[in-house]
Amino acid sequence: MASSASLSTLRSLAGEKAIIEGNDRAPFLEEWRGRWPGETPLIVAPGSTEELSAVMAHCYQNDIPMVPQGGNTGLVGGQMPKGEVLITTKRMRAVRDVSPTNFTMTLEAGVTLAEAQEAAKAEGKLFPLSIGSEGTCTIGGVLSTNAGGIHVIRYGNARDLVLGLEVVMPDGRIWHGLNRLRKNNVGYDLKHLFMGGEGTLGIVSAAVLKLYAQPQDHVTALLAVPSVGAAVDLLSLAQEASGGQVGSFELMNANMVSLVGHYFPELPTPPGDGAPYFVLAAFEAGQRGSLEETVMGILEAAMEKELVLDGTVAASEAQAHALWTLRHNASEAMKRDGHYCVKCDVSVPIPQLPSFLKGSDEAVLAHTPGARIIAFGHMGDGNIHYDILAPLDGDEAAYEASADAVERLVHDVAVAHDGSISAEHGIGLLKRDELAERQDPTEHALMHAVKAAFDPKGLMNPGKLL
Repeated sequence: MASSASLSTLRSLAGEKAIIEGNDRAPFLEEWRGRWPGETPLIVAPGSTEELSAVMAHCYQNDIPMVPQGGNTGLVGGQMPKGEVLITTKRMRAVRDVSPTNFTMTLEAGVTLAEAQEAAKAEGKLFPLSIGSEGTCTIGGVLSTNAGGIHVIRYGNARDLVLGLEVVMPDGRIWHGLNRLRKNNVGYDLKHLFMGGEGTLGIVSAAVLKLYAQPQDHVTALLAVPSVGAAVDLLSLAQEASGGQVGSFELMNANMVSLVGHYFPELPTPPGDGAPYFVLAAFEAGQRGSLEETVMGILEAAMEKELVLDGTVAASEAQAHALWTLRHNASEAMKRDGHYCVKCDVSVPIPQLPSFLKGSDEAVLAHTPGARIIAFGHMGDGNIHYDILAPLDGDEAAYEASADAVERLVHDVAVAHDGSISAEHGIGLLKRDELAERQDPTEHALMHAVKAAFDPKGLMNPGKLL
Protein backbone atom coordinates (compact mmCIF):
# COMPACT_ATOMS: atom_id res chain seq x y z
CA MET A 1 0.00 0.00 0.00
CA ALA A 2 0.98 3.63 -0.35
CA SER A 3 3.45 5.12 2.14
CA SER A 4 2.97 8.61 3.53
CA ALA A 5 5.82 9.80 1.30
CA SER A 6 4.14 8.37 -1.79
CA LEU A 7 0.83 9.94 -0.87
CA SER A 8 2.58 13.28 -0.47
CA THR A 9 4.18 12.87 -3.90
CA LEU A 10 0.82 12.05 -5.48
CA ARG A 11 -0.59 15.23 -3.99
CA SER A 12 2.17 17.29 -5.59
CA LEU A 13 1.88 15.53 -8.94
CA ALA A 14 -1.85 16.09 -9.26
CA GLY A 15 -2.08 19.40 -7.39
CA GLU A 16 -4.09 20.12 -4.28
CA LYS A 17 -7.23 20.87 -6.29
CA ALA A 18 -7.17 17.26 -7.47
CA ILE A 19 -7.21 15.81 -3.95
CA ILE A 20 -10.65 15.01 -2.56
CA GLU A 21 -10.81 15.19 1.22
CA GLY A 22 -13.14 15.40 4.19
CA ASN A 23 -16.87 15.08 3.65
CA ASP A 24 -16.34 15.29 -0.10
CA ARG A 25 -14.96 11.74 -0.03
CA ALA A 26 -18.23 10.05 0.92
CA PRO A 27 -19.92 9.96 -2.53
CA PHE A 28 -16.90 8.17 -3.98
CA LEU A 29 -16.91 5.46 -1.31
CA GLU A 30 -20.61 4.61 -1.27
CA GLU A 31 -22.14 2.73 -4.19
CA TRP A 32 -25.82 2.69 -5.15
CA ARG A 33 -26.72 -0.65 -3.58
CA GLY A 34 -24.72 -0.10 -0.41
CA ARG A 35 -23.13 -3.55 -0.67
CA TRP A 36 -19.43 -2.69 -0.98
CA PRO A 37 -18.28 0.22 1.19
CA GLY A 38 -15.07 1.73 -0.13
CA GLU A 39 -11.82 2.31 1.70
CA THR A 40 -8.89 4.34 0.37
CA PRO A 41 -5.94 6.36 1.71
CA LEU A 42 -6.32 8.93 -1.08
CA ILE A 43 -8.81 10.03 -3.74
CA VAL A 44 -7.14 11.70 -6.70
CA ALA A 45 -9.03 13.52 -9.45
CA PRO A 46 -6.57 14.40 -12.25
CA GLY A 47 -7.66 17.22 -14.51
CA SER A 48 -5.92 16.06 -17.68
CA THR A 49 -4.45 13.01 -19.38
CA GLU A 50 -0.97 14.25 -18.50
CA GLU A 51 -1.83 14.53 -14.80
CA LEU A 52 -3.42 11.09 -14.90
CA SER A 53 -0.28 9.71 -16.54
CA ALA A 54 1.97 11.23 -13.88
CA VAL A 55 -0.16 9.85 -11.05
CA MET A 56 -0.28 6.35 -12.53
CA ALA A 57 3.44 6.31 -13.32
CA HIS A 58 4.25 7.10 -9.69
CA CYS A 59 1.85 4.45 -8.43
CA TYR A 60 3.37 1.87 -10.77
CA GLN A 61 6.94 2.70 -9.80
CA ASN A 62 6.06 2.40 -6.12
CA ASP A 63 3.81 -0.69 -6.40
CA ILE A 64 0.72 1.23 -5.31
CA PRO A 65 -2.53 -0.45 -6.47
CA MET A 66 -5.11 1.76 -8.19
CA VAL A 67 -8.87 1.66 -8.64
CA PRO A 68 -10.42 3.84 -11.39
CA GLN A 69 -13.88 5.33 -10.98
CA GLY A 70 -16.14 7.29 -13.31
CA GLY A 71 -19.60 8.33 -12.15
CA ASN A 72 -19.83 5.62 -9.47
CA THR A 73 -23.02 4.15 -10.94
CA GLY A 74 -21.74 0.58 -11.29
CA LEU A 75 -23.86 -2.22 -9.84
CA VAL A 76 -21.28 -4.99 -9.34
CA GLY A 77 -18.68 -3.25 -7.14
CA GLY A 78 -16.03 -2.85 -9.82
CA GLN A 79 -15.49 0.82 -8.99
CA MET A 80 -15.04 0.45 -5.22
CA PRO A 81 -11.57 0.59 -3.60
CA LYS A 82 -10.57 -1.84 -0.86
CA GLY A 83 -7.53 0.05 0.41
CA GLU A 84 -6.14 1.08 -2.99
CA VAL A 85 -5.66 4.66 -4.21
CA LEU A 86 -8.88 5.75 -5.92
CA ILE A 87 -8.47 7.65 -9.19
CA THR A 88 -11.60 9.40 -10.42
CA THR A 89 -11.81 10.87 -13.91
CA LYS A 90 -14.66 13.25 -13.07
CA ARG A 91 -12.50 16.38 -13.59
CA MET A 92 -11.50 15.33 -17.11
CA ARG A 93 -14.50 16.97 -18.77
CA ALA A 94 -13.35 18.47 -22.07
CA VAL A 95 -15.30 18.09 -25.29
CA ARG A 96 -12.24 18.12 -27.50
CA ASP A 97 -13.93 18.00 -30.86
CA VAL A 98 -17.27 17.53 -32.57
CA SER A 99 -17.17 16.87 -36.33
CA PRO A 100 -20.63 16.90 -37.94
CA THR A 101 -19.19 16.00 -41.36
CA ASN A 102 -17.24 13.01 -40.01
CA PHE A 103 -20.10 12.11 -37.67
CA THR A 104 -17.73 11.86 -34.69
CA MET A 105 -16.97 13.60 -31.44
CA THR A 106 -13.98 13.32 -29.13
CA LEU A 107 -14.69 13.53 -25.41
CA GLU A 108 -12.69 13.10 -22.23
CA ALA A 109 -13.56 10.36 -19.80
CA GLY A 110 -15.29 12.53 -17.20
CA VAL A 111 -17.98 13.90 -19.51
CA THR A 112 -21.33 12.51 -18.41
CA LEU A 113 -23.39 10.49 -20.84
CA ALA A 114 -26.14 13.14 -20.78
CA GLU A 115 -23.56 15.83 -21.62
CA ALA A 116 -22.30 13.68 -24.49
CA GLN A 117 -25.84 13.40 -25.83
CA GLU A 118 -26.26 17.18 -25.58
CA ALA A 119 -22.92 17.86 -27.30
CA ALA A 120 -24.07 15.75 -30.24
CA LYS A 121 -27.53 17.33 -30.26
CA ALA A 122 -26.05 20.84 -30.37
CA GLU A 123 -24.57 19.91 -33.76
CA GLY A 124 -27.80 18.36 -34.99
CA LYS A 125 -26.55 14.82 -34.42
CA LEU A 126 -27.44 11.85 -32.23
CA PHE A 127 -25.27 9.94 -29.79
CA PRO A 128 -27.62 7.01 -29.15
CA LEU A 129 -26.26 5.40 -25.99
CA SER A 130 -28.94 5.83 -23.31
CA ILE A 131 -29.17 4.26 -19.85
CA GLY A 132 -31.01 5.14 -16.66
CA SER A 133 -27.97 6.71 -14.97
CA GLU A 134 -27.01 8.90 -17.94
CA GLY A 135 -27.11 12.08 -15.89
CA THR A 136 -24.35 10.76 -13.61
CA CYS A 137 -22.41 8.03 -15.38
CA THR A 138 -19.36 9.11 -17.38
CA ILE A 139 -17.98 8.23 -20.80
CA GLY A 140 -14.94 6.49 -19.32
CA GLY A 141 -17.13 4.35 -17.11
CA VAL A 142 -19.70 3.35 -19.72
CA LEU A 143 -16.93 2.36 -22.12
CA SER A 144 -14.97 0.44 -19.50
CA THR A 145 -18.09 -1.56 -18.67
CA ASN A 146 -19.41 -1.74 -22.27
CA ALA A 147 -22.78 -0.33 -21.24
CA GLY A 148 -25.87 -1.33 -23.18
CA GLY A 149 -29.14 0.48 -22.59
CA ILE A 150 -32.37 0.94 -24.46
CA HIS A 151 -31.06 1.51 -28.01
CA VAL A 152 -28.82 -1.52 -28.45
CA ILE A 153 -31.34 -3.10 -30.82
CA ARG A 154 -30.59 -0.40 -33.41
CA TYR A 155 -27.18 1.07 -32.58
CA GLY A 156 -25.35 -1.58 -30.57
CA ASN A 157 -23.56 -1.59 -27.22
CA ALA A 158 -21.04 1.03 -26.12
CA ARG A 159 -18.18 -0.74 -27.91
CA ASP A 160 -20.09 -0.46 -31.20
CA LEU A 161 -20.11 3.34 -30.86
CA VAL A 162 -16.35 3.84 -30.50
CA LEU A 163 -13.78 4.48 -33.22
CA GLY A 164 -10.74 5.24 -31.07
CA LEU A 165 -9.50 5.53 -27.51
CA GLU A 166 -6.84 7.34 -25.56
CA VAL A 167 -5.74 5.16 -22.63
CA VAL A 168 -3.25 5.61 -19.83
CA MET A 169 -1.52 2.30 -19.20
CA PRO A 170 -0.74 1.02 -15.68
CA ASP A 171 2.86 2.27 -15.91
CA GLY A 172 1.77 5.75 -16.99
CA ARG A 173 2.41 5.42 -20.71
CA ILE A 174 -0.25 7.03 -22.89
CA TRP A 175 -1.68 5.09 -25.82
CA HIS A 176 -2.69 7.72 -28.36
CA GLY A 177 -5.34 5.68 -30.14
CA LEU A 178 -7.86 8.41 -30.95
CA ASN A 179 -8.55 7.01 -34.40
CA ARG A 180 -11.39 8.63 -36.38
CA LEU A 181 -11.35 6.13 -39.22
CA ARG A 182 -14.13 3.66 -39.90
CA LYS A 183 -11.74 1.41 -41.81
CA ASN A 184 -8.37 0.77 -40.22
CA ASN A 185 -7.29 -2.83 -40.67
CA VAL A 186 -3.77 -2.87 -39.18
CA GLY A 187 -3.88 -5.87 -36.87
CA TYR A 188 -5.21 -6.32 -33.35
CA ASP A 189 -8.00 -3.90 -32.49
CA LEU A 190 -6.68 -3.05 -29.05
CA LYS A 191 -9.49 -0.69 -28.07
CA HIS A 192 -11.87 -3.59 -27.55
CA LEU A 193 -9.71 -4.94 -24.73
CA PHE A 194 -10.36 -1.79 -22.70
CA MET A 195 -14.10 -1.70 -23.40
CA GLY A 196 -15.56 -4.16 -20.95
CA GLY A 197 -12.19 -4.50 -19.18
CA GLU A 198 -13.59 -2.75 -16.07
CA GLY A 199 -10.43 -0.72 -15.54
CA THR A 200 -8.23 -3.78 -15.02
CA LEU A 201 -5.90 -3.03 -17.96
CA GLY A 202 -5.63 0.76 -17.91
CA ILE A 203 -7.74 3.91 -17.63
CA VAL A 204 -9.63 5.31 -20.60
CA SER A 205 -8.93 9.05 -20.71
CA ALA A 206 -10.70 10.04 -23.94
CA ALA A 207 -12.66 8.49 -26.80
CA VAL A 208 -13.74 9.13 -30.38
CA LEU A 209 -17.44 8.31 -30.57
CA LYS A 210 -19.72 7.73 -33.55
CA LEU A 211 -22.59 10.09 -34.23
CA TYR A 212 -25.77 9.54 -36.22
CA ALA A 213 -28.39 11.66 -37.90
CA GLN A 214 -31.09 12.83 -35.50
CA PRO A 215 -34.37 10.98 -36.11
CA GLN A 216 -37.08 13.48 -36.94
CA ASP A 217 -40.10 11.29 -36.30
CA HIS A 218 -40.87 9.22 -33.21
CA VAL A 219 -43.73 6.97 -32.17
CA THR A 220 -43.87 5.37 -28.72
CA ALA A 221 -46.39 2.71 -27.72
CA LEU A 222 -47.08 0.84 -24.47
CA LEU A 223 -48.67 -2.51 -25.29
CA ALA A 224 -50.21 -5.24 -23.15
CA VAL A 225 -49.28 -8.69 -24.43
CA PRO A 226 -50.62 -12.13 -23.45
CA SER A 227 -47.24 -13.86 -23.11
CA VAL A 228 -43.49 -13.55 -23.63
CA GLY A 229 -43.86 -15.68 -26.74
CA ALA A 230 -46.30 -13.14 -28.14
CA ALA A 231 -43.80 -10.37 -27.38
CA VAL A 232 -41.09 -12.27 -29.31
CA ASP A 233 -43.38 -12.61 -32.31
CA LEU A 234 -44.38 -8.95 -32.00
CA LEU A 235 -40.74 -7.88 -32.12
CA SER A 236 -40.19 -9.86 -35.31
CA LEU A 237 -43.34 -8.40 -36.86
CA ALA A 238 -42.38 -4.84 -35.87
CA GLN A 239 -38.86 -5.13 -37.26
CA GLU A 240 -39.97 -6.57 -40.58
CA ALA A 241 -43.01 -4.36 -41.14
CA SER A 242 -41.20 -1.14 -40.19
CA GLY A 243 -38.09 -1.87 -42.21
CA GLY A 244 -35.88 -1.85 -39.12
CA GLN A 245 -37.24 1.35 -37.60
CA VAL A 246 -37.59 -0.14 -34.10
CA GLY A 247 -35.41 1.98 -31.84
CA SER A 248 -36.24 0.29 -28.53
CA PHE A 249 -38.25 -2.73 -27.46
CA GLU A 250 -38.57 -3.14 -23.70
CA LEU A 251 -40.29 -6.00 -21.87
CA MET A 252 -41.90 -5.52 -18.44
CA ASN A 253 -43.76 -8.06 -16.36
CA ALA A 254 -46.95 -7.17 -14.49
CA ASN A 255 -45.18 -7.19 -11.11
CA MET A 256 -42.79 -4.48 -12.28
CA VAL A 257 -45.53 -2.29 -13.71
CA SER A 258 -47.62 -2.69 -10.57
CA LEU A 259 -44.71 -1.85 -8.25
CA VAL A 260 -43.81 1.29 -10.21
CA GLY A 261 -47.46 2.33 -10.26
CA HIS A 262 -47.67 1.91 -6.50
CA TYR A 263 -44.71 4.20 -5.77
CA PHE A 264 -45.32 6.59 -8.67
CA PRO A 265 -49.12 6.89 -8.93
CA GLU A 266 -48.84 10.01 -11.08
CA LEU A 267 -47.58 7.94 -14.02
CA PRO A 268 -49.96 6.68 -16.74
CA THR A 269 -52.12 3.65 -16.01
CA PRO A 270 -51.01 0.82 -18.32
CA PRO A 271 -53.53 -0.64 -20.79
CA GLY A 272 -54.76 -4.23 -20.65
CA ASP A 273 -55.95 -4.81 -17.10
CA GLY A 274 -54.69 -8.20 -15.91
CA ALA A 275 -52.09 -8.61 -18.67
CA PRO A 276 -49.03 -10.66 -17.56
CA TYR A 277 -46.53 -8.68 -19.65
CA PHE A 278 -46.13 -5.30 -21.31
CA VAL A 279 -43.96 -4.05 -24.16
CA LEU A 280 -42.70 -0.47 -24.48
CA ALA A 281 -41.77 -0.02 -28.14
CA ALA A 282 -40.25 3.07 -29.72
CA PHE A 283 -40.03 3.60 -33.47
CA GLU A 284 -37.96 6.28 -35.18
CA ALA A 285 -37.46 7.59 -38.70
CA GLY A 286 -35.12 10.09 -40.31
CA GLN A 287 -37.87 12.30 -41.67
CA ARG A 288 -41.41 13.10 -40.66
CA GLY A 289 -43.91 11.25 -42.76
CA SER A 290 -45.71 7.95 -42.57
CA LEU A 291 -44.15 6.47 -39.42
CA GLU A 292 -47.33 6.76 -37.35
CA GLU A 293 -49.32 5.12 -40.13
CA THR A 294 -46.76 2.32 -40.28
CA VAL A 295 -46.90 1.75 -36.53
CA MET A 296 -50.69 1.75 -36.45
CA GLY A 297 -50.65 -0.85 -39.23
CA ILE A 298 -48.26 -2.98 -37.20
CA LEU A 299 -50.50 -2.77 -34.13
CA GLU A 300 -53.61 -3.66 -36.11
CA ALA A 301 -51.85 -6.71 -37.56
CA ALA A 302 -50.56 -7.66 -34.10
CA MET A 303 -54.04 -7.50 -32.58
CA GLU A 304 -55.43 -9.62 -35.39
CA LYS A 305 -52.75 -12.21 -34.61
CA GLU A 306 -53.61 -11.91 -30.89
CA LEU A 307 -50.09 -10.74 -30.09
CA VAL A 308 -51.40 -7.57 -28.43
CA LEU A 309 -54.31 -7.32 -25.99
CA ASP A 310 -54.51 -3.56 -25.74
CA GLY A 311 -52.26 -0.55 -26.20
CA THR A 312 -51.57 3.15 -25.79
CA VAL A 313 -49.77 5.24 -28.40
CA ALA A 314 -48.22 8.45 -27.09
CA ALA A 315 -49.85 11.53 -28.64
CA SER A 316 -47.06 13.91 -27.61
CA GLU A 317 -43.47 14.02 -26.45
CA ALA A 318 -44.72 14.57 -22.91
CA GLN A 319 -46.80 11.40 -23.06
CA ALA A 320 -43.90 9.45 -24.52
CA HIS A 321 -41.66 10.71 -21.70
CA ALA A 322 -44.23 9.59 -19.13
CA LEU A 323 -44.32 6.10 -20.65
CA TRP A 324 -40.53 5.91 -20.53
CA THR A 325 -40.55 7.13 -16.93
CA LEU A 326 -42.70 4.11 -16.11
CA ARG A 327 -39.93 1.89 -17.44
CA HIS A 328 -36.99 3.83 -16.02
CA ASN A 329 -38.41 3.98 -12.47
CA ALA A 330 -38.24 0.22 -11.96
CA SER A 331 -35.00 0.33 -9.95
CA GLU A 332 -36.12 3.30 -7.88
CA ALA A 333 -39.42 1.57 -7.09
CA MET A 334 -37.58 -1.49 -5.83
CA LYS A 335 -35.33 0.72 -3.73
CA ARG A 336 -38.37 2.41 -2.19
CA ASP A 337 -39.92 -0.99 -1.51
CA GLY A 338 -37.10 -1.47 0.97
CA HIS A 339 -37.07 -5.26 1.02
CA TYR A 340 -33.93 -7.20 0.12
CA CYS A 341 -33.58 -7.70 -3.61
CA VAL A 342 -31.50 -10.19 -5.59
CA LYS A 343 -30.59 -8.53 -8.88
CA CYS A 344 -29.69 -10.59 -11.94
CA ASP A 345 -28.52 -9.09 -15.23
CA VAL A 346 -28.62 -11.85 -17.83
CA SER A 347 -29.02 -12.28 -21.57
CA VAL A 348 -30.26 -15.16 -23.70
CA PRO A 349 -31.00 -15.51 -27.42
CA ILE A 350 -34.32 -13.79 -28.13
CA PRO A 351 -36.18 -17.00 -29.13
CA GLN A 352 -35.17 -18.51 -25.77
CA LEU A 353 -36.73 -15.72 -23.68
CA PRO A 354 -40.10 -17.44 -23.06
CA SER A 355 -38.48 -20.65 -21.86
CA PHE A 356 -35.87 -18.79 -19.81
CA LEU A 357 -38.44 -16.69 -17.97
CA LYS A 358 -40.71 -19.67 -17.34
CA GLY A 359 -37.80 -21.78 -16.06
CA SER A 360 -36.45 -18.99 -13.85
CA ASP A 361 -39.86 -18.25 -12.36
CA GLU A 362 -40.37 -21.91 -11.51
CA ALA A 363 -36.90 -22.31 -9.99
CA VAL A 364 -37.11 -19.14 -7.88
CA LEU A 365 -40.63 -19.75 -6.58
CA ALA A 366 -39.80 -23.37 -5.71
CA HIS A 367 -36.84 -22.11 -3.67
CA THR A 368 -38.60 -19.07 -2.15
CA PRO A 369 -42.42 -19.25 -2.23
CA GLY A 370 -43.90 -15.78 -2.29
CA ALA A 371 -40.84 -14.16 -3.83
CA ARG A 372 -41.79 -11.13 -5.94
CA ILE A 373 -40.21 -11.45 -9.38
CA ILE A 374 -39.59 -8.15 -11.15
CA ALA A 375 -38.56 -8.99 -14.72
CA PHE A 376 -37.92 -6.23 -17.24
CA GLY A 377 -35.33 -5.13 -19.72
CA HIS A 378 -34.05 -4.76 -23.23
CA MET A 379 -35.91 -7.55 -24.98
CA GLY A 380 -34.71 -6.34 -28.36
CA ASP A 381 -31.23 -7.67 -27.56
CA GLY A 382 -32.19 -10.49 -25.18
CA ASN A 383 -31.08 -8.66 -22.00
CA ILE A 384 -33.40 -9.17 -19.03
CA HIS A 385 -33.00 -7.62 -15.59
CA TYR A 386 -34.42 -10.40 -13.45
CA ASP A 387 -34.79 -9.06 -9.93
CA ILE A 388 -36.33 -10.93 -6.99
CA LEU A 389 -37.73 -9.05 -4.02
CA ALA A 390 -38.11 -10.83 -0.69
CA PRO A 391 -41.61 -12.08 0.16
CA LEU A 392 -43.67 -9.49 2.02
CA ASP A 393 -44.42 -11.86 4.89
CA GLY A 394 -41.19 -13.89 4.83
CA ASP A 395 -38.02 -14.06 6.88
CA GLU A 396 -35.98 -11.19 5.43
CA ALA A 397 -32.73 -12.27 7.06
CA ALA A 398 -33.08 -15.83 5.79
CA TYR A 399 -33.82 -14.58 2.28
CA GLU A 400 -30.77 -12.31 2.29
CA ALA A 401 -28.64 -15.21 3.48
CA SER A 402 -29.85 -17.25 0.50
CA ALA A 403 -29.19 -14.50 -2.05
CA ASP A 404 -26.22 -16.20 -3.70
CA ALA A 405 -28.18 -19.43 -4.09
CA VAL A 406 -31.15 -17.59 -5.62
CA GLU A 407 -28.91 -15.73 -8.05
CA ARG A 408 -27.22 -18.94 -9.12
CA LEU A 409 -30.59 -20.55 -9.79
CA VAL A 410 -31.32 -17.82 -12.33
CA HIS A 411 -27.83 -18.02 -13.77
CA ASP A 412 -28.16 -21.79 -14.16
CA VAL A 413 -31.31 -21.31 -16.23
CA ALA A 414 -29.68 -18.56 -18.33
CA VAL A 415 -26.60 -20.68 -19.07
CA ALA A 416 -28.82 -23.66 -19.92
CA HIS A 417 -30.43 -21.41 -22.54
CA ASP A 418 -27.07 -20.46 -24.10
CA GLY A 419 -27.08 -17.20 -22.19
CA SER A 420 -24.71 -15.01 -20.17
CA ILE A 421 -24.61 -14.28 -16.44
CA SER A 422 -23.75 -10.64 -17.20
CA ALA A 423 -25.40 -8.80 -20.06
CA GLU A 424 -24.43 -5.18 -19.37
CA HIS A 425 -23.56 -4.68 -15.69
CA GLY A 426 -20.17 -6.40 -15.82
CA ILE A 427 -18.44 -8.75 -13.39
CA GLY A 428 -16.69 -6.59 -10.78
CA LEU A 429 -16.69 -8.16 -7.33
CA LEU A 430 -20.19 -9.58 -7.50
CA LYS A 431 -19.66 -12.23 -10.17
CA ARG A 432 -15.87 -12.65 -10.19
CA ASP A 433 -15.75 -16.08 -8.57
CA GLU A 434 -18.74 -17.35 -10.52
CA LEU A 435 -17.14 -16.25 -13.79
CA ALA A 436 -14.07 -18.33 -13.00
CA GLU A 437 -16.30 -21.37 -12.43
CA ARG A 438 -18.50 -20.99 -15.49
CA GLN A 439 -16.19 -19.58 -18.16
CA ASP A 440 -14.54 -21.84 -20.71
CA PRO A 441 -11.09 -22.69 -19.23
CA THR A 442 -9.22 -21.65 -22.36
CA GLU A 443 -11.07 -18.35 -22.53
CA HIS A 444 -10.39 -17.68 -18.85
CA ALA A 445 -6.68 -18.48 -19.29
CA LEU A 446 -6.49 -16.08 -22.24
CA MET A 447 -8.04 -13.32 -20.15
CA HIS A 448 -5.42 -13.88 -17.45
CA ALA A 449 -2.71 -13.78 -20.10
CA VAL A 450 -3.98 -10.42 -21.40
CA LYS A 451 -4.08 -9.07 -17.85
CA ALA A 452 -0.51 -10.21 -17.22
CA ALA A 453 0.72 -8.63 -20.46
CA PHE A 454 -0.90 -5.24 -19.84
CA ASP A 455 -0.54 -5.12 -16.04
CA PRO A 456 2.33 -7.43 -15.00
CA LYS A 457 2.38 -6.06 -11.45
CA GLY A 458 -1.36 -6.56 -10.99
CA LEU A 459 -1.90 -2.99 -9.79
CA MET A 460 -4.95 -2.05 -11.86
CA ASN A 461 -8.25 -2.58 -10.07
CA PRO A 462 -6.95 -5.72 -8.31
CA GLY A 463 -9.45 -8.42 -7.38
CA LYS A 464 -12.04 -7.26 -9.89
CA LEU A 465 -13.23 -9.27 -12.91
CA LEU A 466 -10.42 -11.86 -12.50
